[in-house]
Amino acid sequence: MTTTTPVMAPVPGEADTRGRTHTRAERAKKRLTSPAASVIAIVIAVLWTVPILGLLITSFRPELDIRRSGWWTAITDPQFTLDNYNQVLYGGTDFASLFVNSLVITLPAVVIPITLALLAAYAFAWVPFRGRNMLFVAVFSLQIVPIQVTLIPLLSLYVDGGLAGSFWTIWLSHAIFALPLAIFLLHNFMKEIPPSLVEAARMDGAGHVKIFFQVLLPLLTPAIAAFAVFQFLWVWNDLLVALTFAGGAQEVSPLTVRLADMVGTRGSDWYLLAAGAFVSIVLPLIVFLALQRFFVRGLLAGSVKG
Repeated sequence: MTTTTPVMAPVPGEADTRGRTHTRAERAKKRLTSPAASVIAIVIAVLWTVPILGLLITSFRPELDIRRSGWWTAITDPQFTLDNYNQVLYGGTDFASLFVNSLVITLPAVVIPITLALLAAYAFAWVPFRGRNMLFVAVFSLQIVPIQVTLIPLLSLYVDGGLAGSFWTIWLSHAIFALPLAIFLLHNFMKEIPPSLVEAARMDGAGHVKIFFQVLLPLLTPAIAAFAVFQFLWVWNDLLVALTFAGGAQEVSPLTVRLADMVGTRGSDWYLLAAGAFVSIVLPLIVFLALQRFFVRGLLAGSVKG
């Protein structure tokens, strides 16, 4: 007697959906790898690289050459010096201490919102409680509040609390401004994780703490890295928040405050701007290149299903 194994009938529409997804993916791949796309990518890369190259060359040129001609003349008449960097780092501008201030400001301003956003995103994604959806929408809607509207109320609170002119005001302000977007991004990434992983951990007796640290957190590395890059670049290049809450004090001023000062009240030292600007972009460039792989994965996570 011969037995036959029953064949499961395909779910209606499932094959068509997968076929359309595969077709769209193949079409997008062909477009991105076409010669035209490669030429466009090269042109964009050149347009982005030329200003940085000009900034780098200008930062090493003598003061008289900077005042007399453009950076491209260094190709035919190369004359370079380290005097600009010596004045920027160890002269009257004192960029060395300001660089440390920017680092002290940026690192906590990145770690604090990510830590709080991870906990809040987990609660919104996996902890059922009354009013969860309404509260999540309320948090998400805070993104439309302009930063300028909050500056005076926050500054009044900091003055009343005796925190004005300290690093705490900048850390808390950047954390407050970043939390809505961080919670939204991390929550959406968490919702893409298969619920079966969480249910399996619960069946093994894991609680919320163990599920968060051992199951979900290792899978959230791309999303955390993507937001960390965004937040790092935002805080490092910020001028408004630091100038408002730090008050321009030398002890807590970042690089951006001194760069703005060189353009304005110290306009006679404008030839040092190239060296100062290049010093200010070195660390963000290193961070972006180091986390580029995770950054791209975080941006693409959840964008394609099936």
